[in-house]
Amino acid sequence: MIKSHDSPFHHLFDTFEVIGSGKFATVRRCVERQTGNEFAAKFIRKRSSTGRMGQALEDINREIDLLREIDNNYIIKLHDVFDCGNEMIIVLELVKGGELFELISEKGCLAEEEAVHYMKQILMAIKHLHDRNIVHLDLKPENILLSDKTAKRIKLIDFGISRKIVNDLDVKGLYGTPEFVAPEIINYESVNTGTDMWAIGCMAYILLSGASPFLGDTKQQTFVNITAADYHFDDQYFANISNAAKDFISGLLVKNSKYFTNYSI
Repeated sequence: MIKSHDSPFHHLFDTFEVIGSGKFATVRRCVERQTGNEFAAKFIRKRSSTGRMGQALEDINREIDLLREIDNNYIIKLHDVFDCGNEMIIVLELVKGGELFELISEKGCLAEEEAVHYMKQILMAIKHLHDRNIVHLDLKPENILLSDKTAKRIKLIDFGISRKIVNDLDVKGLYGTPEFVAPEIINYESVNTGTDMWAIGCMAYILLSGASPFLGDTKQQTFVNITAADYHFDDQYFANISNAAKDFISGLLVKNSKYFTNYSI
């Protein structure tokens, strides 16, 4: 069990360049002084009792609790936690291979064999979460890191909006990135494991084509396309893609599918 550390972070780690940032968080490469090992330190600004800037402590602690529960080779690993008053520092495994999104941008799209290789790993990571009643809720290529440029191993990251669904807890909210959200998000219905699987269907489509299945000219048009499940396998992108791959995607982009038991491809 990893507990919040009592020693000051800066007594134990040296910090270096920024390697990522978000609305209320900055991620820096850091080195543990005692071991010389590199990590990624996520500095999260806490919201004060009177202010509106910063992340609510409840949300920060939820992310930490989920990371403590997860142990899978395809998911980022938690190393340490520091409570530093006005900010929380989460020390994570450092992954140096860049985002899956960057790989797609560089290549345009992936060959089917390579796409299947990555999707198998993503599915194993998601199965690990769903077996523990955890839904990620922000699956997209930007949240899939590569361990390095040659190994082609993935690490799923960013559990800031993830939730644990237990005892039929009714979880609703406007989660995720517009072009990857499932219809139940837009309709403000309960999220479930199918919410993640819809996003995986979107990712598989993008890996194979370089195009997004539901992306419209505006966010509103994107949402209209999603709620109608309006997408097509355009010959321009899918003429040489197998029926098995297209069937896999079609099996995930299904409205009102609450439970999935097949995590294979």
